[in-house]
Amino acid sequence: MAADKKITITDVAAAAGVSVSTVSLVLSGKGRISAATGVRVNDAIEKLGFVRNRQAAALRGGHSGVIGLIVRDLNHPFYAQLTTGLTEALESRGYMLFLTQSGQQGQYMMRCFDTLLAQGVDGIVVAGAAGQGAELDQTARLRNVPLVYASRASYLDDVDMIRPDNTQAAHMLTGHLISKGHQRIAWLGGLSSSLTRAERLGGFCSTLIQHGLPFHPEWIIECGSSQCQASEAMINLLHHNPTISAVVCHNSTVAAGAWFGLLRAGRHSGERGLNSLYEQQIALAGFAEVPEAALDDLPLTWVTTPGRDVGRMAAMRLLQRVEDNTLEPRSHVLAAKLVTRSA
Repeated sequence: MAADKKITITDVAAAAGVSVSTVSLVLSGKGRISAATGVRVNDAIEKLGFVRNRQAAALRGGHSGVIGLIVRDLNHPFYAQLTTGLTEALESRGYMLFLTQSGQQGQYMMRCFDTLLAQGVDGIVVAGAAGQGAELDQTARLRNVPLVYASRASYLDDVDMIRPDNTQAAHMLTGHLISKGHQRIAWLGGLSSSLTRAERLGGFCSTLIQHGLPFHPEWIIECGSSQCQASEAMINLLHHNPTISAVVCHNSTVAAGAWFGLLRAGRHSGERGLNSLYEQQIALAGFAEVPEAALDDLPLTWVTTPGRDVGRMAAMRLLQRVEDNTLEPRSHVLAAKLVTRSA
């Protein structure tokens, strides 16, 4: 039997010399089956490598009823939300999720991918950066396994991709601050290696240029995603650039740290116009990847593209692929929503 062929309940029945219904009864533990028959069926299962949790869907036509997910890091709010949305959408269609983690740098990506293929999943969602994207796509095509990428940024062409529109989100957020009269706007957070940051920063800079506002490299501050690091970076930014009136933060953690930094520096957070008398007030704005109801109750302006929505869209696209894996790949980009909070 070919190594890449999915083992079905029919294969098990043929190897054991029994009917498909008998194999089903052995797998479910229901009905009266002799001990000898049970041993024969179980021996065939082990010999062929049949995955037990596939029997119900296999009886309906060879599908396992299981979708694989490779996620970079479940501790990240975006991927936690994405997994929730994916699970909800799959369970509503009678599918189960097989979850694996590839590691922060994707170091376990191929191992996770091979594990899911060995389990006979009906399709795979890859969430997060995938340096091995081309290799994954080639393997999936050879095995005829549907593959969808759900990401925070765009990093592959000619594949099924579900992602937020980071450039549009940054344009919306920066444009809102400019509409409130801000002309000296800084950027805080993220690492230069982040493609998500690059897309957001590109939208930020292009919006400033579009409005004829100054862009200063020293106003673009790189820092890790911890509240402590963001707080210190915010204090240093304001110390060296005291005339800045607004700061765009790379994510919600950086935004919270920036807010604490403002308090430590004796400043306040909130929007102000050009004629404001409150010169100590700094407007903070940030990107969030959680639903509006889950946002911290801080006086910030947010743009949000919930990871849960990305997960739901990825599930729907993958299930379309399960039904017809000859569909042309497409990229679906989710627009952001502006959420304002007053001090």
